[in-house]
Amino acid sequence: MGLTATILRSRAVAALASPQGVDRYLEQVNPMWAAHEVRARIVDVHREVDVPGHPPVATITLQPTSTWRGHRAGQHVQLGVEVDGARRATRVFTISSPDSRHGDRFTVTLRANPDGVVSSYLVERATPGTMVHLSQAQGEFVLPDQVPEHVLLISGGSGITPVMSMLRSLQRRTHRGRVTFVHYARSPEHQIFAAELDEIRRSGHGIDLHLLHPELGDPNLSPAFLERLVPGYRDVPTWACGPAPLIEAVRGAYGDAESLRVEYFQPPRTSGTSAEGDVAFARSGLEAPNTGAPLLEQAEALGLTPEYGCRMGICFSCTSLKKAGTVRNVLTGEESSDQEEEIRVCVSAPVGDCVVDL
Repeated sequence: MGLTATILRSRAVAALASPQGVDRYLEQVNPMWAAHEVRARIVDVHREVDVPGHPPVATITLQPTSTWRGHRAGQHVQLGVEVDGARRATRVFTISSPDSRHGDRFTVTLRANPDGVVSSYLVERATPGTMVHLSQAQGEFVLPDQVPEHVLLISGGSGITPVMSMLRSLQRRTHRGRVTFVHYARSPEHQIFAAELDEIRRSGHGIDLHLLHPELGDPNLSPAFLERLVPGYRDVPTWACGPAPLIEAVRGAYGDAESLRVEYFQPPRTSGTSAEGDVAFARSGLEAPNTGAPLLEQAEALGLTPEYGCRMGICFSCTSLKKAGTVRNVLTGEESSDQEEEIRVCVSAPVGDCVVDL
């Protein structure tokens, strides 16, 4: 740490800058100066996919402040923007570039969700020079320091971003082993990183790449398909990321094998057909019949606007206090009836009556 950084982070300077904080003053002088907070300047916005009638996908290159500590392939970051003078909105995006170090540039690749303030702004309106707010990198869906001889990567749709970060990192490390990469996209036109993957397929040493499009007749994931592709696949260390149907198929194919690590980019959809009881949101005084959906969705249906970042249960931005009742984690199926417990409302569906402090 340099002398200037040490001084700026000292208690004496913090006291002088109170109550605003030293970062507020540094930001006024130069947005890229920071003592504690992490910010970034957008360097480039590159369209990856732009199919008429479908949300576009773009890769955003970010130059972070010197306070950025770097990331491990597979991790995600909370990214905040202030759109049209509104209060800052923060969402979670997976980093798509290889491992980074202190202060290194990195990229996030995201689809412009039609209902998403942050993603739509970044893909369709942000320009080089735009400043954004960041968290440090987070997440445990990462490669180990000692990479196995054979690695199997499985992804679908936008779930390609963390495994692409892993693949790029392995290439940069000149991994000597074998990598099998299976990715499902709606069609060739919807393929994210198409040009790079085509180059890898033609020249990537030790990388066995399979780009599949079920709508065009390519096989869906099944134990038989995986066994033909990678004999003994249940013993091969595997990382899988994608929508709920794909991840459920992967879980079914692997059973209780310890070699599998998964991450959803969309939680499973829940059905309210068998839901019972009522859900009460204590702070707002609202109550409604339980639909069986995650508590975040039920709160939004009543007009509430709870804070959230990922809607996937990985960032903990939506953590709220459950005062009474039972909830089921829609990712794991685990139920909890503890009173006065902190839960992630984006992946917690009530089982019967439930009271949440929202």
